[in-house]
Amino acid sequence: MGVRRFRPLTPGQRHKVANDNSDITSYVPEKSLLRSSKRSGGRNHTGKMTVRCLGGGHKRRFRVIDFKRDKQDIPAVVKSIEYDPMRTGRIALLQYNDGEKRYILAPQGLQVGQTIVSGKNVAPNVGNAMPLSAIPLGTIVHNIELNPGQGGKFIRSAGSYAQLTSKEGSYVTLKMPSGETRMVLAACMSTVGSVSNADHNQEVHGKAGRIRWFGRRGRTRPVAMNPVDHPMGGGEGRASGGHPRSRNGQLAKGLKTRKRTKGSNRYIIERRTKGYGSK
Repeated sequence: MGVRRFRPLTPGQRHKVANDNSDITSYVPEKSLLRSSKRSGGRNHTGKMTVRCLGGGHKRRFRVIDFKRDKQDIPAVVKSIEYDPMRTGRIALLQYNDGEKRYILAPQGLQVGQTIVSGKNVAPNVGNAMPLSAIPLGTIVHNIELNPGQGGKFIRSAGSYAQLTSKEGSYVTLKMPSGETRMVLAACMSTVGSVSNADHNQEVHGKAGRIRWFGRRGRTRPVAMNPVDHPMGGGEGRASGGHPRSRNGQLAKGLKTRKRTKGSNRYIIERRTKGYGSK
């Protein structure tokens, strides 16, 4: 798996950097695990636009992903590694010994034909899912639950992972991708390994049309608007518009927006490092 660059035969290929898709083994999804996907175009139930710059794009179908990994102590064989238009990482199609098929987030290094299993007393191999209490210290994990039985809620995007650093009582300590160190209940499930498609951050679309295929429309710069349209609009000539802010006046670029009384504050040991937003 890697990225590929193109000869600039067209203007759109001059700066384009695409994934070579060498890790994908099947382009035909499992029909029983597909669901229709309805798009809103940024409109709410009354038809009013509440989110700008959305609309259009290629039709997509939702793949039902098993985030809970609750089919325990039953081995499953990896049938294929597939592309999912709804997420940045790859997905893997599993077939259990009883015949059931499920999709999971594909970890880096998972191979077709490999056997994986979920449970409390399984080996900490890539792709296996188990409670955090059963995972050795220093192990790389992803798809981590916040509450037991809830299903994985974070560490699900391409190339992301957390590291298990310590265990104390009914909690374990995880080093998050942002640099944050936080405690999670040891009974929560997680999957060993990092999420696949780690080269996703190197991709460059190369042209505006390819971004439209993803359902994202063009965005007008706030400083180019009029004062009635945005707080940063107006001014004579190329006025900078003052401090960056949103349309409703919320300051950006450094303003802390996290509530001081947020319930999860007591589980955070060390805040995220600089460059990832609020501290």
